[in-house]
Order: sequence, then C-alpha cells, then structure tokens
Amino acid sequence: MNAVLQYAVQGLAAGSFYALAALGLAIIFGVLGVVNFAHGAFYMLGAVAAAVLLDLLDLSLWWSLLVVPVLMFGFGVLVERLLVQWLIRLDPLYNFLLTFGLTLVLVELVKQQYGVSGLPYRLPGPLRGRVDLAGVVLPRYQLFVLLFSVGICALVWLLMTRTRIGMIVRASTEKPELARALGINVGRWVTPVFGFGVALAGLAGVLAAPFRAITAEMGNNFAIILFAVVVIGGLGSIVGAVIAGFMVGLVEAFGQAYAPTFAQILIFVLMVLIILVRPAGLFGRKEATA
Repeated sequence: MNAVLQYAVQGLAAGSFYALAALGLAIIFGVLGVVNFAHGAFYMLGAVAAAVLLDLLDLSLWWSLLVVPVLMFGFGVLVERLLVQWLIRLDPLYNFLLTFGLTLVLVELVKQQYGVSGLPYRLPGPLRGRVDLAGVVLPRYQLFVLLFSVGICALVWLLMTRTRIGMIVRASTEKPELARALGINVGRWVTPVFGFGVALAGLAGVLAAPFRAITAEMGNNFAIILFAVVVIGGLGSIVGAVIAGFMVGLVEAFGQAYAPTFAQILIFVLMVLIILVRPAGLFGRKEATA
C-alpha cells in the first residue's frame, strides 16, 4: 500500500506538468483553432529561463515562479503578433507547420547558447529532502509541485467561471461559434489568450527545472505526450485537459514502476482506447453537445 501511495503521488506530481501545459494548449486551440506544436518548446524555455535567472541574478525558484510566466506571456504575445496572426484564417496546417518550424529554431538557439548538456538547478532549502506521511516517505518537492499545480488549476478554474473575462474566454474556447453569435468579439481575445497559454507552459517548465534534466530537447518528448493528453481530454476542453494530464501522469508512474519497458506505450494505448469509445475525447465538444 505504501508503494502504491508513493507511485500515486509521483504520478500526480508528474501529471501536474502535463495538466498545466495542456491547460494552456487547450485554451489556445479553443480560441485560435491553432494546433500549437511549439508548446513543448515553450515549456523548455520556461525551464531554461529559470536556470538562467538563477545563474545570472541568483533568483530562486520562488521568484522564477512569478517572473518566468510574465516573461513567457510577453514572448507568447510577441509570437502571436509577429507570426501566428497572419495564418489564423488559413488552413490549420499552416500554423502547425509554423509552430513546428518555430520549435526547431528555438531548440537550435538554446543548443547554440547553452550546449547539449543539462543546465544545473538547485532547490531552495525548504523543498529539499523527504517527508513522512503516515509511513509513506515522499520527496518534499514532489508534494510541493502537486499542491502548487492543483492550486494554479483551481485559480484558473475560478478565473474562468467566476469572472466576466474568464467566462468570455471560456465561451470563446469551448463554443466559439455561439460566442460570436452572441456578439462576443472572439478576435480581441486571441493575443492575450495565446500569451496566457504560453505562460502556463512556461510555468510548467519552471516546476520541471529541479525535477527533470534542463536541455534544449527536453520539450520534444513532452510535446508528444502533451498532444496525447489533449486528445484524451478532448480538443479545446479546459476541464478535460487538466483531468487527462493527471491521468496520464498516473499511467506513466505506475507504468514505470511495474512495466518500465512499456511505460510510454501505455499512455498511447490509453489514448487509443478512449478514442475508440469517445472519439471526441472525455470532454470533447461533440460529446458535450450530444
């Protein structure tokens, strides 16, 4: 039982990275209809930015959790204004190719600047070591990541359901045609929504900095799993992205514990099974409106 609880917490902690990043990806897809393949690269930039800020300015994890999402929001706004907006009205394939090319550029720039070896990152003292919870010994940082991510997801949910801006964005995300029919100018929310989605990816990267190796290619495999997450949850579904993120984290953790050779494969087996039963995903639009 102790081992099961330990794997469950590890899975939920790993799933929190997917949940945060997939939340941003789902919002971007819902409002813009853009399959943002560069989301994994934005995640990587968040981790790299945290390491650079620690090295150059001695900004700890606490500061990076505040500063990096703001920087990534600005970078996302810049990318949307300079690149993405010109292709929104064209076939989605064009923006997919654009973001794929952007990923290659960002990865190569980071490689040229910092090499292929991992950047170092140290944890703040209070988050080091392990904690004993009723006989289950768990890394303190994993518990922090889990609680922090759940808190951020809850704040985003409150923003989306309890504020006027959030309800407009949610309507534009989940039912853009109906939102336009009600007179909501979906277009005016495109730039800040894209920036917000990129900021969430960067935040996930900051959380991953002490947990994963910080390399230029750390977002490549992450992006592939991330797309499996949003397919499982349902493209454009905010709730589905969060729930599917934690589900995938659990599948990955238990897979690595009991069948490490097939740990990654199990994620895509889960995706295939869900698609066969619910082609639109767990909370996809077609299922929601049926």
